[in-house]
Amino acid sequence: MVGLLLLIAYLLGSIPTALIVTKYFAKVDIRTVGDGNMGAHNVHRVLGWGPSILVAVVDFSKGALAVLLMKALGFGLGWQLLALACAVLGHDFPIFAHFRGGQGLAATLGGLTALAAVEMAIGLVLYGTIYLVTRNADLGAGVGTGLGVLLMVWRGQPLLLIAGAVLIILVIPAKMLLDSPRRMEIHQRHT
Repeated sequence: MVGLLLLIAYLLGSIPTALIVTKYFAKVDIRTVGDGNMGAHNVHRVLGWGPSILVAVVDFSKGALAVLLMKALGFGLGWQLLALACAVLGHDFPIFAHFRGGQGLAATLGGLTALAAVEMAIGLVLYGTIYLVTRNADLGAGVGTGLGVLLMVWRGQPLLLIAGAVLIILVIPAKMLLDSPRRMEIHQRHT
């Protein structure tokens, strides 16, 4: 049963929201425009706020739903973190988009919010504030998720949650590095 639930989490993460939205609104593959990332920030760059908010909400929900499904069925924290990891893996390497996905930020934030609502809500507010002031999504995400983890430590959350959160968050810069040659190729094509 748990294997099936982890597969469902992966498949949920594999729904290529940004690809679907940009093909619907602009008849374009989001992975070939902007910075090439299949995420809400690139959708904002290419299509504006409306479509990007839709992508962010759906991708956030994918991570949260993976965690909440495990929680609702009585599985413990370790399984909930594993389900989140599977959803992020699905977002990063989606079976429904030839394994060329995004970096998993929104799915990560959604799952961590389901696991540590207060800490991550404060982190999300800081992320949004930094982004609005600097227009730097990476800086906002790094500081916001970092604060969320520090608050988990400060509020005495289980070590498993803290360690799992750190590991899942670290997937984001790892995927950015993995995607950097493709992003440079897209940038060179458009300059």
